[in-house]
Amino acid sequence: MERKKRTAVRSPALQAAGMKRTREEHANELAEDYVEAIADLGASEGEARVVDLARRLGVTHVTVNRTVARLRQAGLVTSQPYRAIFLTAEGQALATLCKRRHEIVVAFLLSLGVPETVAAMDSEGIEHHVSPETLQAFERWLKRVDR
Repeated sequence: MERKKRTAVRSPALQAAGMKRTREEHANELAEDYVEAIADLGASEGEARVVDLARRLGVTHVTVNRTVARLRQAGLVTSQPYRAIFLTAEGQALATLCKRRHEIVVAFLLSLGVPETVAAMDSEGIEHHVSPETLQAFERWLKRVDR
């Protein structure tokens, strides 16, 4: 059976919509990375501290403090100076969504034969930009290859 090569149709309106979506996703990436890291640290260490987040995310403690202040304003975390950082219910819901999305993207890449370390690195970018429709397609693919 011969497959037809598919080409993407890129109208100016579609291109603009895609670029707008990408800008919005970039704005959310930082918050998603932080809530996911806070959830992971909470699960493994019982709490997330500034120093732990700085180490996990490869940033300075000043950067963590500034970002946590923004997350607190957004209602995603609670914290007090020199204390642990905890997710609010909204922050936990976002972290759960991000973790699930990340796991699906990694599993999809692995199913294509991408080496584990490459899949882990690539998924960090892809997970923030994959649409719900594409994520569902990844899940359908994974169900087919798991048979």
